[in-house]
Amino acid sequence: MRHADKNAFITGAGSGIGRETALRLAREGARVLVTDVSAAGAAETVRLIEAAGGVARAAVVDVRSRDQIRAAVDTAREAWGALHLLVNNAGVVTEHSFETLTEEAWDFVFDINLKGQFLVAQEVAPLIAESGGGAIVNLSTVEALVVVTSTGTAQPHYNASKGGVPMLTKALAVELAAKNIRVNCVAPGPIATDFFDYESVTSPEALEFMKQRLLVPRVGAPADIASAVSWLLSDEASWIDGIQLPVDGGWLTR
Repeated sequence: MRHADKNAFITGAGSGIGRETALRLAREGARVLVTDVSAAGAAETVRLIEAAGGVARAAVVDVRSRDQIRAAVDTAREAWGALHLLVNNAGVVTEHSFETLTEEAWDFVFDINLKGQFLVAQEVAPLIAESGGGAIVNLSTVEALVVVTSTGTAQPHYNASKGGVPMLTKALAVELAAKNIRVNCVAPGPIATDFFDYESVTSPEALEFMKQRLLVPRVGAPADIASAVSWLLSDEASWIDGIQLPVDGGWLTR
């Protein structure tokens, strides 16, 4: 199996892309530490993994809290003695225009989307190094590269926070190479999850807008992202380091 005898730490794994990635890695042999700010969401993901015959533990983690991240790393160490894979998936957006955007909203989004990835990587990487090395995948977005205004409103705090992820990824790839840890990121296009209102990406208006951009004529699914993340974490991608991989149905091609 692709991830046999590997242990994975995933943030934001209580729903959406994070849950699908946790399920995918577990199906491929990994033991998964499911972390999420929602205890109920994390517990449900663990239940689904175990129902399918996998192995998982849950931990409540707000990625803004170094103490909670450390406690989760300790959970993995005590349960399995090692970590090999990290998926920095937790993310958030708030609906503000440039004119209405507050400092509090700016800081909230940056603290989760960018600083949170740094804090988690800083706490998890030492155990990955102790375990002989491994791989990290950070979640970015096509909105790290382009501003999408299908709703008529840009999200400058979201764009800016996610725009930092590819450079953080490159910096961590350089920093951690000597410890045998590869670091890459995945940039999803429009994905039908609860991160946004599902109807907002599946309504006739949204589909018409996306048809003008997408080369693959459908909205993306969490499984599309989980597949890319799993591959980048695997030995099949062992000579890939420091990149951002768009998984976007061709959005960035037009």
